[in-house]
Amino acid sequence: MKRGALIAAILLALAPLGATAQPRPAAPAKPVPPRQEPPPAEPEGPVYEPQLLKLSEIIGSLAYLRTLCGAAEAQHWHDRMTALVEAEGRTPQRRNRLTAAFNRGFKAYALTHRTCTDASQEAAARLAGEGEQLSRALAGRYGG
Repeated sequence: MKRGALIAAILLALAPLGATAQPRPAAPAKPVPPRQEPPPAEPEGPVYEPQLLKLSEIIGSLAYLRTLCGAAEAQHWHDRMTALVEAEGRTPQRRNRLTAAFNRGFKAYALTHRTCTDASQEAAARLAGEGEQLSRALAGRYGG
């Protein structure tokens, strides 16, 4: 036997059982997640967006208070909000902001008014006046 073959035989004999002369495969590489692009920047809202969000909040408050007091036009406020979102909600983010403002107004009065009282009716009347002024100002300044 040649000297190189003898050394190889000795090394194989000394290797632990199950070991082979082949190199061990490398641990599988962790998959690299696909590169995520940042979401597209939302176009800036109109200059009147703060007033529009305030109007949405007022409409939410009126939707709650008018329903609480059993007013005939209670559903009218939900319909107005739907129309507002359809007209002004050009992006999902914008629709979400308008809807969130409506919900804030609705919940704000739901926390403090459990039954229809004189205070509930007075708050509804005040909010209706404020909403009317705000909508007239928006329409006069930015409407077409």
